[in-house]
Amino acid sequence: MNYFILLSVLATVVTGKSPRLKFIVHEPPRFHFNKPENYISMYHQEGSDTLYVGGQATIYVLTFSDKKVVDMQIPAASDQTAIDTCKAKASPDEMECDNFITVLQKVNDTFIVCGTNAGSPRCWMLVNDTVLTDVQGGGMIAPASHISPPFPSQKSINLPADGSLYSAMSSVGGHTGLIRRTFGSQKLLKTENVWLLNPQFAGASIIPASEKYKEEIYFFFTEFNKTARVDEEPHRARIGRVCTVDEGGIKALLPESFTTFFKTRVMCGAGNTQQQYNNMKQAVVLTAQDKRAGVMYGLFSNAWGRTVVCAYSIEDIDRAFSNSKLKGYSTSFGGTRPGMCVRKSPSPADAQNNVKNLGIMRYYPEIEDVIRPVGVNPLDLPTDDQITHTVADIVLAVNDEHYTVLYLGTDQGKVLKVLHTIQDVFIISQYSLFHNEGPVLNMAIDSQKGHLYVGTAMEVQRLPLADCRRYGHTCRECILSRDPYCGWDKARRKCIAIPPGYNVTTGTLIQNLDSSNSSICEEAAALKLRQTSPREIVVKGKNTTVFLPCPVHSFHATYRWEKDNCQRNYPCLFSGDFCVLGPVVNTPLKEGVFRCMATEDGFKVEVVSFRLVNDGRLLSASFASILGLSALLAVVTLWLH
Repeated sequence: MNYFILLSVLATVVTGKSPRLKFIVHEPPRFHFNKPENYISMYHQEGSDTLYVGGQATIYVLTFSDKKVVDMQIPAASDQTAIDTCKAKASPDEMECDNFITVLQKVNDTFIVCGTNAGSPRCWMLVNDTVLTDVQGGGMIAPASHISPPFPSQKSINLPADGSLYSAMSSVGGHTGLIRRTFGSQKLLKTENVWLLNPQFAGASIIPASEKYKEEIYFFFTEFNKTARVDEEPHRARIGRVCTVDEGGIKALLPESFTTFFKTRVMCGAGNTQQQYNNMKQAVVLTAQDKRAGVMYGLFSNAWGRTVVCAYSIEDIDRAFSNSKLKGYSTSFGGTRPGMCVRKSPSPADAQNNVKNLGIMRYYPEIEDVIRPVGVNPLDLPTDDQITHTVADIVLAVNDEHYTVLYLGTDQGKVLKVLHTIQDVFIISQYSLFHNEGPVLNMAIDSQKGHLYVGTAMEVQRLPLADCRRYGHTCRECILSRDPYCGWDKARRKCIAIPPGYNVTTGTLIQNLDSSNSSICEEAAALKLRQTSPREIVVKGKNTTVFLPCPVHSFHATYRWEKDNCQRNYPCLFSGDFCVLGPVVNTPLKEGVFRCMATEDGFKVEVVSFRLVNDGRLLSASFASILGLSALLAVVTLWLH
């Protein structure tokens, strides 16, 4: 066997934006489904250890602890009549002739559960986490078909806000996509059919305001123009908005429709180039309580399926909805601007202006201003995996500033933890979570208790947001992680989670989140002096080929091999999570001390070292122990003859 064949496999180079650290997490707490759940919905209430997961004819009530998951399964089968009707219609996929739970939402004290019910949607109330009953109580509720789609492949969005439930149903086949207010004490309203062009919804969020009546809801979606020419991009990403105080129009004009709906186009791409991402797949919003400031993160794809994330200022979006001209409308308004969130006034003048505005809203629902991302370009993220789901969190750091952390689920079942600052994007870590690789289907975040829930078709796993123990035992390792949840405790000499109510004035924790600079640790001299104890390898004869493995900890460090205290330097052959030293030109691995050095943040640290001794004997016991590091990447001995 020619060892050069093996070298060609090992000599792969790490390129592009990468996570600094990579973790494999297969310990509990996790839950395994008895059968694959290809469509899952989630509901989690902040501060709780219980996660509700909607699957196929089942609601899973999962209670997590640090060591295990206690599950209770509530059956939610379809009506037999609905199943028979579904199969008689020759559904495209017979598997969808079942009850897939698509809605799990609490509106005030009512826990609403809705499912596809084999193509005939139905809603229930979940009582005491055990029983499904018909929806009861005060208020109004729309037909279940306005809340849940008939099949799970038709995406829908449901958002509780101000005691009401807002539902957005994507367009499919001959069904028109609409936004509706579907449950609560307020009047049930909808968008007009002509306002939306085959929408596919990606998310919805409440935009708070200091004055309650000015509160808005943003809907994120993509419109699809089926009549677009061959040279036209058929997708248009959009943001739509309505006011929560909206009570509809008058009997003669928009009586059952929103009167505050506007929409605008969202761009995601590299400036004004042709490299645009027009299909919005998901959107999340981070805002401070009672403030318009915040950021919206949109997950987009292009015609080739590549995914990117763009960030937008909520203030920019709010300004556009408040000030932009209406597309196709050139006449001055003359009074109150149409679509504003205002309290109804009984005065005759305001009533007359309101009628005029209703006419404008009916025929001119789009504003001219286009929303462009902060920083112009998409976030600089790894491109190896496609992103399937995202959640976000705002973290108060020890410098009393707020930082954004994104969690990005991929099609390979991994989760990227990303710090987004004004200066840059820093990929803190990558988690490989699941025994059975598969796309991340859903995630839920609990900022209050500090947990992230991640679900695939086979498993649900819980991760701590502050996963500080994985970063290492030194100040430098803790600081270079740039994790807003974690700080170095100078008194305890430990990397710990920022405690609730931490006092930035009297506290002893240190961080450096705006750059990869650990000089505040003041431990450079100690790091430079640290050396490992070389592992001895006895090399048998001139026909023995040796490969030396060095585990890569930080993927932002530069790794090189040195021989005999820096007399010679040798590059790495990268393979997976190892920097391998192999016999290449001018690298005779026969004798001497070889040290693997990692350089990051201006400091060079020794990772591992080996002493090779050539005396013609069989391999020593210490050499045999190195074989256990990895089947391929431990020391490999091949015979040329």
